[in-house]
Amino acid sequence: MQRILQPGDIESLDRTNPQRVRLPQPAQIFAERAARLEQKADGNPIADYLRLVAQIARAQQKAAATVQTAAPDATQIAQAQEHSMPLLPAASHIDPAWHGVLDQIVAALADAPGLPDALQPTLSALREMEHSAREALARRVLLGLLTESGDLAAAPFVTAALQVVFADRASRLQENDIPYTDPATICPVCGTAPVASVIRIGGRDAGLRYLHCGACCTEWHMVRVKCSHCESTKGVRYQKVDGADDSVLAETCDQCHTYRKISNQEKDPLVEPLADDLATLMLDLLMSETDFARASINPMLPMADSDEPPDAPSTTTH
Repeated sequence: MQRILQPGDIESLDRTNPQRVRLPQPAQIFAERAARLEQKADGNPIADYLRLVAQIARAQQKAAATVQTAAPDATQIAQAQEHSMPLLPAASHIDPAWHGVLDQIVAALADAPGLPDALQPTLSALREMEHSAREALARRVLLGLLTESGDLAAAPFVTAALQVVFADRASRLQENDIPYTDPATICPVCGTAPVASVIRIGGRDAGLRYLHCGACCTEWHMVRVKCSHCESTKGVRYQKVDGADDSVLAETCDQCHTYRKISNQEKDPLVEPLADDLATLMLDLLMSETDFARASINPMLPMADSDEPPDAPSTTTH
């Protein structure tokens, strides 16, 4: 029996009309992230940290069900589209709702079983911190200026709260609201650099590469075999740890000498960009012995650069 395709079905098969922006579904994103981190922790050199970030993601999932943010107005949307600029640059558009989210996350983690005792002073400091000091800390986190004592320890928890609020705000947008930014390598919603990219499967997105924002979790389309940092199409190559699967590779660029990881749902349907980036620290250690610098950090691991990294395994270039 033949099935009559509905308009939505037809659109999903239109390979000439790719989905330009994939707006986040916060509760789903954080649930999937937590599950992936828990899965990737088994046998991982940083298993304890992955499980901690999974606990944070579970707390984010619960907080996402309670937060309410305000959508941008028509004037903001028109201005961003006219000037090809991000709609709501993160560091200058921090919704006050993030304070309540941070309180929820801190409370959830403080009572979580198995939480390292060493984290309790950081959680206590965040709980007792004045809102003005929190705001200053949030801006330092977003701008990567972690110079104050305790910033590095607090950053993942601050990032987690900001992600919930930014993702909620992005989820309330329509695709037509989102400007085309220049450069196209920053998030069109909040202006943050992508943490990684991902090749999606299913329907309209099948086989397409999207950059994943480390702040608001928005994804935006960028063609494959193109540098996600300088947009060059020359000298783009892929490297992996020998013996590892092909679901996560380092995409390197000979023009700007940077790399960013790319995960592939065609190789593993369960990949989650931020989680898989975090779980493949050995690939970062490998890349630290090359001429390629990481294009942007994983916001849940601001201490990613190690003073004394272990010996890195050999690589395979594709």
